[in-house]
Amino acid sequence: MDPRLPETDLVIFDCDGVLVDSEELSCRCLAEAMAKAGIEMSTERALELFLGRSTTALVDYCRGVGKPLPATFLPELAHQVRETFRAQLKPIAGIAAVLAELRLPYCVASSSDLDRVRFSLELTGLAASFGQRLYTAQMVEHGKPAPDLFLFAAGGMGADPRRTLVIEDSLSGVTAARAAGMKVWGFVGGAHYRLADGSALLKQAGADRIFAAMTDFWNEG
Repeated sequence: MDPRLPETDLVIFDCDGVLVDSEELSCRCLAEAMAKAGIEMSTERALELFLGRSTTALVDYCRGVGKPLPATFLPELAHQVRETFRAQLKPIAGIAAVLAELRLPYCVASSSDLDRVRFSLELTGLAASFGQRLYTAQMVEHGKPAPDLFLFAAGGMGADPRRTLVIEDSLSGVTAARAAGMKVWGFVGGAHYRLADGSALLKQAGADRIFAAMTDFWNEG
């Protein structure tokens, strides 16, 4: 029990854009890969369409616009993202201190695949904070914005969804948390929000609170 988080038994962190500052990097890689595949897509548009979504959403989108992706697309994209992360990925400023101060259980629930989550956390020095408490869209039938992943994570951690707090940066993530009956805070401190103001969007989706710096994590109000 952490007295600073009353009526909360578990904190679930999204990974991309909450723990690691990856969203702008990965969507830039996606836009470049799609251009090579003959699909016009800016980084801004990629963020708008796929922020917080799994690769299933990407595949479905391309099929829906009549430009199905070749079999080589996702493996090549994953390689490009990995190399970009290796060179440029940073943790979200202040997140290590937040994790060190938490006095209740916490875990990750991400739309990225498990290998990418592990790679991102290892690169940024956060892996030891989470151990094996990693949940991804691969583990459930429906990814965000469906509630499945958050409910699965809460179940795995033995927590009541009604006493769970989610930290999310995306519309789909906030929507999923609300559908799961959880409290959710919207975080807008990632580099991708230099390109767009996410505060109103996340608030409209149902975020209970919006904050833009991890140094303000404990300053709810």
